[in-house]
Amino acid sequence: MKNLVTLVAGCFLAASAWGEPTAEPVLSDSNILARVDDRIITFPQLNTQLNSTAVVGLSTPALGTPERRTVILTLLDKAISVNLLYLDAVGKGKLEDPKFKRELQEYADGMLAGLYRRHYLKADSAVSEADIADYVKKHFAKDTELDDKMRPLVEAKVKKAKYLARKQGLRKHLHAGTKVMIHTKHLEIEDDGIRSDEQVIAEYDGNLMTWGESKKYLTTLNNSIDINRRLKTLNGLIDNYLLAKKGREAGLDQDPGFQSALAEFSMTRLVNRHRSALTQAMQPTEQEVRDYFTKYQGRITFNEHRKLQMVVLKDEKAALDIMEKLGKGELTIYQAALNHSIDPRAKQTLGDFGWVEEGSGFPALDELAFALEIGELGGPVETPAGWHIVRVTDQRASKYTDINDPDTRQQTRRLLLKERLNDYVVELRKRDYPVIVYEENLNRLLQEEAQWIAAKSREMEQHPERAKLILDEMKALVE
Repeated sequence: MKNLVTLVAGCFLAASAWGEPTAEPVLSDSNILARVDDRIITFPQLNTQLNSTAVVGLSTPALGTPERRTVILTLLDKAISVNLLYLDAVGKGKLEDPKFKRELQEYADGMLAGLYRRHYLKADSAVSEADIADYVKKHFAKDTELDDKMRPLVEAKVKKAKYLARKQGLRKHLHAGTKVMIHTKHLEIEDDGIRSDEQVIAEYDGNLMTWGESKKYLTTLNNSIDINRRLKTLNGLIDNYLLAKKGREAGLDQDPGFQSALAEFSMTRLVNRHRSALTQAMQPTEQEVRDYFTKYQGRITFNEHRKLQMVVLKDEKAALDIMEKLGKGELTIYQAALNHSIDPRAKQTLGDFGWVEEGSGFPALDELAFALEIGELGGPVETPAGWHIVRVTDQRASKYTDINDPDTRQQTRRLLLKERLNDYVVELRKRDYPVIVYEENLNRLLQEEAQWIAAKSREMEQHPERAKLILDEMKALVE
């Protein structure tokens, strides 16, 4: 256990998607966007984070667009905060927390078990001439000769048979030379409520498995009604330990993919645990929640929103004429927007105006839009832009308007805690861990990215026959 934590905390042999430690000074590295104490954040890391995962609250803008800069900056800010919280957690000794160390060990064992299982099952997958000859002898008529069509089919059959044989023999391979003892009498379902967490339920490879460390797996719904299912799950837990042990013996814990995933999990889990502990300590009183709502109600309340279709006419006469035709069914609102609206966007939008917030527009238009029922047509009303005919197509009700409402209190508490945590991170940045942002690198890298995309687009126009190759090259950039 100690070696595992030392590997992750001390060396961080593989980079996290949010940052990595600096092994030596690399100020000349033009990919660096920021330093947080001894950790660096690079442009490729943020691109990987943006392109390979769903980032909550962020869309993924196309390469080379101005919107991409905004999203990259948002991700950079998040990465800086994550690194600050990570350093704070390490500085407070959170790496030595027993629960964290156990979670890290379980994650590492699970990964190594999977790696070794695949490694073992594929180890004897090569098909020799002798294997093919033996299969033909057993399954074909005497003197049968394989043609080019049959040979690949036979090879596939032999490979599958070898795979299944190794799969069936995996447990025997794992248990060879290892003593495993399961104490069935300490697994009776009716004793779950009185069984001590220290009760030993199994012994394997010199280890003791207690009820406390395994009960979360053994007390699921199915395992709480069927002792045989429980025993099967317990055997699976022991097998996973033995698989992980074999994986370490085979050196699979040195695999770069394993180390990268372990480092990523370690950082993410440590930060999440630290953030939860901090917010728990920052919990506000009920009066503080009410005071915060009073002070920032405008930020907390979600006003009613309406989605509108709109036709804008130049004068009242034209508006009344169109309104009459709409009422008689002689025109649809789409046709009216396309052929009669003076809104320059109408031919593209067909009058779809999008969502508007109550109280955010011209008073007369706002009053009309929020008085109509869904699907109802109204107007015309005048604004400086012209005369408007409006139809409401959808509605989002107002929320968080009354502090006595439980949902409003919960939302207010959440925002207050978020503000307190942000203030804590700002103090870390000011007081404990220096942060340097290399904005000139970001500007240059985004510009180079945009220029590269533009050049590839021109190349596709000039050489359409190479379009697929170019698209594959562009796709590889973001994978």
